[in-house]
Amino acid sequence: MVEGEAGILAVSPNYERPHYEPSKRRLTWPNGAVASCFSSDEPDRLRGPEHDLAWGDEVAAWKYPEAYDMMMLGLRMGERPRAILTSTPKPIPLIRDLVKRDGQDVVVTKGTTYENLENLAPAFKTEVIRRYEGTRLGRQELNAEILDDVPGALWTRALIEECRVDPQHVPPLKVAYCAIDPAVTAHETSDETGIVIGGVGEDGHGYITSDLSGIFTPDAWARRAVNATLDEQLNGIVAEVNNGGDLVKNTIRHVEADDGAKIGQRVRVLEVRATKGKYTRAEPVASLYEQHRIHHVGSFPALEDQLCTCVPGEKSQLDDRRDALVWLFTKLMVEGAGNRVLFEA
Repeated sequence: MVEGEAGILAVSPNYERPHYEPSKRRLTWPNGAVASCFSSDEPDRLRGPEHDLAWGDEVAAWKYPEAYDMMMLGLRMGERPRAILTSTPKPIPLIRDLVKRDGQDVVVTKGTTYENLENLAPAFKTEVIRRYEGTRLGRQELNAEILDDVPGALWTRALIEECRVDPQHVPPLKVAYCAIDPAVTAHETSDETGIVIGGVGEDGHGYITSDLSGIFTPDAWARRAVNATLDEQLNGIVAEVNNGGDLVKNTIRHVEADDGAKIGQRVRVLEVRATKGKYTRAEPVASLYEQHRIHHVGSFPALEDQLCTCVPGEKSQLDDRRDALVWLFTKLMVEGAGNRVLFEA
């Protein structure tokens, strides 16, 4: 907000640039106006100071809601005290309440990432927009839409956020697999092949580390899974074989390296077969999330979209990534197979 490339110091003209004292968290303008900086992680520091203008940045990500309360309680000076709140519009109660008051004592202004493309790096345009465009998370982050959770869904975005962890906080994985929910065709209208990598840590919790899903030919998804398993030194592949039977395992076994080596034969394959409905299978895994025992290491927008639209009794056309995740943790945590295969010869 102050020292960033688009912060106050960078955008202020020379004749109006304030003097910044980082040690005092204070900005002083030539006309005598003074601004004090506070962290939302320290709400008690806001208890007491009075002000006539407040700027709260990324309020939807504030860990302590009382920081907002303390800020607003101090907003009581002058004839027209005001607050400016800038944030990604996550569907939290505060954001919902402010939007409902639009036109009363609140003015809502929206802007999309597309309106700011000329100020963004080319790599952002090609990579970030390509990855998130069209997803529910993209609608929130790129289009500034407030997305509601789907009523009755087994997963919610709030739950996934609570279970998200930073890569630096992941314990060593004692067992890790690549799970596949395969498709047998590969054209524009084909189903995706779900390819999800994860494992169980030394703390007994599950961790999702990669989502490699997409529309692939059988040879391509098998090669992708085998290479990932060998490159990341995973314990093997968990493959759903209802759709294709022995073809799935044989496709994996026939994957060759560029030098002709039969690398597919070096990978252990655990076959899984669906004997229950999709949602019945998903419920025990969703319960592990509710217990905060499965975590996402980073962000997986397309996968999370599928999780948050998983409603019992409703048929979904987009569930391949979710199915791969369910197969993975059904095998590793619900059935507990992960601890057994770890010690197989």
